[in-house]
Amino acid sequence: MKQFTFFIRKEFLHLWRDRRTMLILFGMPIMQILIFGFALTNEVKNARIAVLDFSKDNTSRGIIDEMNASRYFDVGLYLSQPAELERAFQSGTVKLAVVFPSDFQYDLLHGNQATVQLIADATDPNVATTLSNYATGIIMDYQAAQRGAQPLPLSIKTEFRMLYNPQLKGSYNFVPGVMAMVLMLVCAMMTSISIVREKEMGTMEVILVSPIVPIRVVIAKMVPYLILSAANIGSILLLSVFVLDVPIQGNLVLLVSECLLFTITALSLGLLISSVANSQQVAMLISLMGLFLPTVMLSGFMFPVENMPIALQVISNIVPAKWFYYIVRNVMIKGLTFDYVWKETLILAGMTLFFMVVSVKKFKTRLE
Repeated sequence: MKQFTFFIRKEFLHLWRDRRTMLILFGMPIMQILIFGFALTNEVKNARIAVLDFSKDNTSRGIIDEMNASRYFDVGLYLSQPAELERAFQSGTVKLAVVFPSDFQYDLLHGNQATVQLIADATDPNVATTLSNYATGIIMDYQAAQRGAQPLPLSIKTEFRMLYNPQLKGSYNFVPGVMAMVLMLVCAMMTSISIVREKEMGTMEVILVSPIVPIRVVIAKMVPYLILSAANIGSILLLSVFVLDVPIQGNLVLLVSECLLFTITALSLGLLISSVANSQQVAMLISLMGLFLPTVMLSGFMFPVENMPIALQVISNIVPAKWFYYIVRNVMIKGLTFDYVWKETLILAGMTLFFMVVSVKKFKTRLE
């Protein structure tokens, strides 16, 4: 046990003296959670739109003012001719154009029906659909406010209730995914070079002739990164709550415990990579390229897994980030208890055990 403690202390000293490693270990998670937390969002805000108003009446101006006052639109271009529409879209200055026909107010007040044309730049279909929905909602709200307490005959009113995320903030979806990506990449990348570094520095011979057994070497390599990763988990949760405005609805102890479990999973995977790699460059390449794409593409936080082909759905089951994303989303956002995530927890625990056993088996006690 004494040798095991000394080995852990040696690993801490290695980390402490390596300024670049400390910067990656603490600086990268903070930068990633801030950059991805603000950049990865399906919300569209302050989109510049154009208006072509042939009516120029109080009703059309009222709708324009409502759009301009919302956080979704910025009415930055007023057109006078239909030919200007195509030039505006070709220049890329606007994403949406609102066209009011002549006699718009007269048709609405006397015929109880008027038409507003929405023209969107569909080179990005998701943005086009989102902006059209935003504009339609603002127009319907304005109509309801003007109509007051006199509903039209046979009118149908639809009410929406958005559970867990009433303001439809994109950060509620992306923060759990970014947490999975950050913890997976940082933990796996750092530990993937730990054993290989000993080989390249020539200190592996000292370790092999020491009385410590391989499993203790592997665990000792993991402990310092686990302790430092726990500090990273705390900083990520604090940034999520106080900077990205994503509340923790569920049990904090359960959430932290699941984060630590996933951290151990990522560390075990990194140690497995380190055991089979021959150089630090190879280990870094495997941990970055081999883990980044599956974590982003197959975890479900950017692209729904259920929409993928059956083959990719099956492959996604071996991606640890998928199960962690499901756990964090249910505990942090929905406020669910352990009863709803115990299956995913067992899967992560099984993956961790598998990675640890294979890492010990692949640990070479003889230098080639």
